[in-house]
Amino acid sequence: MRLRGRKGIRENLEQQEDLVVLDPRQYKGKWASLFGNDKPIHVEFGMGKGQFISQMSYKHQDVNFIGVDMYDELIRRASEKGRNVWSAEDVVTPPNLKLALMNIENVEEVFEPGELERIYLNFSDPWPKTKHGRRRLTHPRFLDKYRTILNERGQIHFKTDSVSLFEFSLNAFSDYGLQMTNISLDLHREGLNEEFVMTEYETKFVGQGIKIHRCEVIVGQEALSEYKVERLKKYGM
Repeated sequence: MRLRGRKGIRENLEQQEDLVVLDPRQYKGKWASLFGNDKPIHVEFGMGKGQFISQMSYKHQDVNFIGVDMYDELIRRASEKGRNVWSAEDVVTPPNLKLALMNIENVEEVFEPGELERIYLNFSDPWPKTKHGRRRLTHPRFLDKYRTILNERGQIHFKTDSVSLFEFSLNAFSDYGLQMTNISLDLHREGLNEEFVMTEYETKFVGQGIKIHRCEVIVGQEALSEYKVERLKKYGM
């Protein structure tokens, strides 16, 4: 991705220590302390311009959110969006939101084992060529990383417009032995599903009539146990 950023972008980010984390490695195992509480931590890997993570932080104030991207310009845009979501008039610091500049390849250097409760993968690059398969964020080598940093209630929530990536991902989750639930091949088939916060890409794609595919993946043993209990109650299985 090539982005044309504003001049002085790094200086802009350096002045936003209340929201932007330029060296996230220093907070490995200390994210709860950075937020100042022990609320669950949810992370979006590849947040883009930050619409999803910003609105999620406002909608779910009982959770701490971290938006991750590797591009300075996207962090800057997300910082503007995050503050505007919380207040259109004043410059405020969202109390449960941080924006981290990092490469997702290095997640184990930024998060301790079991430090996260949920990972969001929204409209990740599909890397359609077979030779680039290892770069897909649902490739088993990334699932290894996610399983380590997620806790006993850990889940992965995945959305994409790419049929090929969705098929690849479902197979990857299954081969890895992970339980999937709430699988949808057309999330907004009956109109906009207001239950889910939308990303910038999602808003655009839905407007073009493109189907959105989504699933939830249960990783942690406590979350899996709860899922099985709910299934038993609902279906007697």
